[in-house]
Amino acid sequence: MIKIPVFDSSGNPLESTSLPEERFGGKVHRELLRDVIIMHEANHRRGTASTKTKGEVKGSGKKPWMQKHTGRARAGSIRSPLWKGGGVVFGPRPRDYSYSMHRKARKVALQSAILSKLEDNEVVLIDKLEFDSPSTKRMASLLKCLGISQSCLIVIPELNETIWKSSRNIYNMKVRIASDLNAYEVIKYKKLLIVKEALDNLKFE
Repeated sequence: MIKIPVFDSSGNPLESTSLPEERFGGKVHRELLRDVIIMHEANHRRGTASTKTKGEVKGSGKKPWMQKHTGRARAGSIRSPLWKGGGVVFGPRPRDYSYSMHRKARKVALQSAILSKLEDNEVVLIDKLEFDSPSTKRMASLLKCLGISQSCLIVIPELNETIWKSSRNIYNMKVRIASDLNAYEVIKYKKLLIVKEALDNLKFE
């Protein structure tokens, strides 16, 4: 069991709650986490790098000089890859780098990512997170009271536009609904601020 302190929306400690490690897979699968991170990075690649081949580069098709009797090395085209400004051999072409992993693998990776944060004491539980109106100042004050000064991922149980607007102007912060949480974002952000109700909405399926 892992004990985590619970805070209120003002940053005051309330109680401690215990979370069983078995709920998060029991152990951290670091190799799987690595694979998931690589997958997400690959899926974000644009894949627009492109070069021109000998047949695509601009230039005449005329032979630069005679084959023999010039004393120079023979040349057949100014578009040759050997020449400056010529075509590129086996250069990059536009391609799609994206791929996906099995749902079960992504589930285990998410469990491992959260368990890793729990073991490193980088998870903060908050009883409720509700603002009457969007307020960046209030959100920043709450983070300060909770001792969060680094990048932070806020996990909420359901869509809340007020919370989203309150945090969007704070550097290195993101709000994510529990059902949409993924291992890549959990690892990317240093701190994980979870609304207590959102724990029940975490999907490991």
